[in-house]
Amino acid sequence: MAQMSFLICSAVWLLTVHLWGPRSADGAPDRTHHDPKHSWDALQRQKRNWVWNQFFVLEEYTGTDPLYVGKLHSDVDKADGNVRYVLTGDGASSIFTIDEKTGDIHATKRLDREEQGYYTLRAQAVDRETNAPMEDESEFIVKVQDINDNEPKFLDGPYTAGVPEMSPLGTMVVQVTATDADDPTYGNSARVVYSIIHGHPYFSVEPKTGIIRTALPNMDREMRDQYVVTIQAKDMVGQMGGLSATTSVTVTLTDVNDNPPRFSQSYQYSVLESVPVPSVVAKLKAADADIDSNAEMDYYIIDGNAPGVFNITTDEETQEGVIFLQRPLDYETKSSFSLKIEATNRNVDPQFLTFGPFSDTAAVKVIVEDVNEPPVFSPLISRMVVSEAARVGTVIGTVSARDPDSSSSAIRYSIDRNTDLERFFNVDALTGVISTAKALDRELNSVHNITIFATENQDPSQVGRGIALITVMDINDNAPVFAIEYETLLCENAAPGQVIQTISAVDKDEPLSSHRFYFSLAFSAANNDNFTLRDNKDNTASVLTKRAGFRRQEQSLYLLPVLIEDSGSPALSSTNTLSVRVCDCGMNGVPQACGAVAFSLPAGLSTGALLAILGCIITLLVLMLLIMAMRRRRKTPLFIEDERDVRENIVRYDDEGGGEEDTEAFDMVTLFYIRTVIHKLMSALQGNLNK
Repeated sequence: MAQMSFLICSAVWLLTVHLWGPRSADGAPDRTHHDPKHSWDALQRQKRNWVWNQFFVLEEYTGTDPLYVGKLHSDVDKADGNVRYVLTGDGASSIFTIDEKTGDIHATKRLDREEQGYYTLRAQAVDRETNAPMEDESEFIVKVQDINDNEPKFLDGPYTAGVPEMSPLGTMVVQVTATDADDPTYGNSARVVYSIIHGHPYFSVEPKTGIIRTALPNMDREMRDQYVVTIQAKDMVGQMGGLSATTSVTVTLTDVNDNPPRFSQSYQYSVLESVPVPSVVAKLKAADADIDSNAEMDYYIIDGNAPGVFNITTDEETQEGVIFLQRPLDYETKSSFSLKIEATNRNVDPQFLTFGPFSDTAAVKVIVEDVNEPPVFSPLISRMVVSEAARVGTVIGTVSARDPDSSSSAIRYSIDRNTDLERFFNVDALTGVISTAKALDRELNSVHNITIFATENQDPSQVGRGIALITVMDINDNAPVFAIEYETLLCENAAPGQVIQTISAVDKDEPLSSHRFYFSLAFSAANNDNFTLRDNKDNTASVLTKRAGFRRQEQSLYLLPVLIEDSGSPALSSTNTLSVRVCDCGMNGVPQACGAVAFSLPAGLSTGALLAILGCIITLLVLMLLIMAMRRRRKTPLFIEDERDVRENIVRYDDEGGGEEDTEAFDMVTLFYIRTVIHKLMSALQGNLNK
């Protein structure tokens, strides 16, 4: 029955095509229309010989017999069996077959227009006996006619989209698109219309475009933030029998700032008076139904009886108002505070101002709780002064502490000995009076920083700490001395009155702008004929020569005692020795040789004579050393007695040096004389060699 229906439909369709002529729908070349050889007139000419119909074939044929496509016939065919029809080209033999005698063409396979829309074939009539062409080969096309065998498809589905809440009616949400593989130029097989299956009454869809729009105004995200809409696409313009497909669209309402912040209550918090600055005292949060940036808030303290005591900031993660301490609390001074807090949205949308105001206020009460506090020193740092000449037991000053609690417990004072390791001071446990316990020396320690403990009698765990800063005042108890160790060199050719050294002094006592040092030669050297001392009145002094003609051979070193006295009360002084060495100086006054002059041998000795004398002396010295060594050596047995243990083969010497008093082994005077002579000979030899 199905095959019969299909054949009837095909016959009707072929009749229509024959009446109205072929129309190319898929871009295939329609040679029957454009080529004169294939026109109706051409078919009537004796020269062309071919007679046929336009060939079309429906896709998706489901019959069991081959599908009849059409018939080829040539006017040279006299029905005597001499003509054989041959078919070649696209799909010949594999898809299309031809009856050699009658020219009937059949399709042996099921065709799909979506895979291939047309086939190009070539036909020829040949002599059955000789296979000689009876006419020219002709090309024609078999086109596959579309049927509605493909449903629409949403290639991009499922969809997700967002639209701001409170959007007006008809706001576009998203556009969905379905494609149909059928021929869009033939019939309605590929003409798709859209409809909404699920999503009423919130959304609608345009049938031709697939654009989804809001169908209700002012949808509120805080009431419902997500919708799942089902869209259907149906071909055949939505008519009955058309194929369809569906897709889902998840629509999320995005947030806008349409909800102001609101406090739901007043707040009360308790805090210990001992919490340090800047501790967090409390946290509060205004409710805001919006999210993300639309819920960001700033908090302010706009009123209250605690100016400067508290401040508030916003926790950026939780959007809480964080109240923190700016100044220390004291229960005895003030036990409660009242604040007025305001929360304001940061990002206000002007189109929703009528939903406002976008701020709210709340009353906050902070209760301060009493704690047992340690004693408090007043002042925290006590500054005191004491002379370094103060006797043991001298009162320096007094520290004072009080118990800030209402109980006002009695207090005992003590010194933190870690800050007074040498125990220079004592403190009276009841009165806080500080006195000296040892003699002080400003030059060793000029400032003492000691910690004083104040402990409650009722609760020894409550300990307050104060600082006593004791400055030791200076007295004049150190005499001045040379600032450095001076090295003074004097040229032999120095002129009288020449400055050979400028000296200065230092004093361990505290320097004062009016402090003066006075310089003079000591009494023992005041009347010497060699040097004089001039006080420069600027805490320095200059040493000058009084004569000329200093000679190293006569005296190579002068020791000059200098008396230095300060201006303290009482004045202190000290005698310092300045060493002056006489030097041989060059023409430019630069010292070349200083100190004692080497012994000179008589002039006139040649270098050879000096070398001979030196050799003799060295030989005599070596002989004397050998003789003395032989005299000191003791005789020892060369062989060990048999009866003695080999392990006692230890040679023991009982000789001991006699130190500076031991003169038996060596004649020290002789040795010293020989050394001196050798030294002078070497100096003379060096002088001769230089000449």
